Amino acid sequence: MPLQDHPLRYALANELHARPFPALDCPGQAVYLAIKQPKEAAKRDRNLDRAHLLSLLDRFGAQHPGPDATHYFGKLGRFHLKWESHTEFVTYTAFLENGADRPFDPAAWDVFPEDWLDDAPGVRITSAHIRYAPEPSDTTKIGEMIADWFVPESLAVSHVLDRTAIIAGDFRIDSLGHMRFAVFTKPDTGNRRIGRIVQRICEIETYKSMSMLGLPRARDISRRMGEIDESLSRLVKDLTGDLRKPDQTLDALLAAASELEQLQTESAFRFGATGAYEALVNQRVEVLREERFQGRQTFAEFMMRRFDPAMRTIKATEARLSSMTDRAIRAGDLLRTRVDVDRSAQNQQLLESMDARSDLQLRLQKTVEGLSIVAISYYAVNLVVYLISPLSEPLGLQETWLTAIAVLPTVFLVWLVVRSIRKSIEK
Repeated sequence: MPLQDHPLRYALANELHARPFPALDCPGQAVYLAIKQPKEAAKRDRNLDRAHLLSLLDRFGAQHPGPDATHYFGKLGRFHLKWESHTEFVTYTAFLENGADRPFDPAAWDVFPEDWLDDAPGVRITSAHIRYAPEPSDTTKIGEMIADWFVPESLAVSHVLDRTAIIAGDFRIDSLGHMRFAVFTKPDTGNRRIGRIVQRICEIETYKSMSMLGLPRARDISRRMGEIDESLSRLVKDLTGDLRKPDQTLDALLAAASELEQLQTESAFRFGATGAYEALVNQRVEVLREERFQGRQTFAEFMMRRFDPAMRTIKATEARLSSMTDRAIRAGDLLRTRVDVDRSAQNQQLLESMDARSDLQLRLQKTVEGLSIVAISYYAVNLVVYLISPLSEPLGLQETWLTAIAVLPTVFLVWLVVRSIRKSIEK
């Protein structure tokens, strides 16, 4: 078509098919390894993970995947290797045929050379040994086998995918450091369905382990939050008393709020990832469509009893951290409000005292104004007397009488002038 494709069209379409399920022939076994770099996802060096994969492929002369590949599947010697690169970790799954003669044979792990494992750019987050074999005609034999392979106290067994297979596992690390899972399939079960079941088990175990990484973080934060909570409660209680040093109280509240914000920032990625991995675990268990086997607990029931409490602890810690951060911010706002109210009261008292002083100054001003009229009038009368003293002889009046006659009009005129000046200033 004469249309220009979006530059990411093919990449996005191919992403939906980037991790196909393997097609597995029964019987066989899979050894699974998940490696995580000891860094957060943002700091992870994917080139190291790719170089580690290429090192393994070069040992068998296998073809390299593309430079930006996140998935690889190919035959290496006597086994098939499936490699996947995820946000925080990479996984290696080796599929070996005819592995039912000796269940969980440690020799299966020889597919990963020891020196190659020593050079891994990270740490093992989990590893699993999965055995898949045809389901015996007598299902009671399955009960006997899983009783020998797994710990009964934590064993989970169930029919899955419309009773086409039985899966079992105890989610415990064996003496070799691996998880163990068993899959028993009906004779007519397709090899792609077997591959999907094995893949789902690997994903459940990996996402469970990754989501559990949030639990130690939650416990560490809970201890520190307990200390901050006591200090915060004491500071909030002090808000109702007499605040002698509000600046110090405000500094303490801001320090608590700052530390809580830092804890929230540092744990945001881990707690967010935990929630995402938890959702994936529940979704992967749900798509198995489990049915009870011989009255034993299912994978979903195991997760509900053992896995869900840890997830609730993490969620409660995250909610408590957010709540305490909001409390610290609200306490700081309340303190600032109280300080503002106290300052307003102080300003009101100051204004009242200023009004009182203004009234006093006004009275003093009026007093001074009266004295000023007297003083000005005194000099004005003298000037008037000097002016009219030559009229004393023609009028036949003594100078003293002239002075007496001039006093009242002069004082009145001076008062009028001063009053006019004061009014003009007031306007």
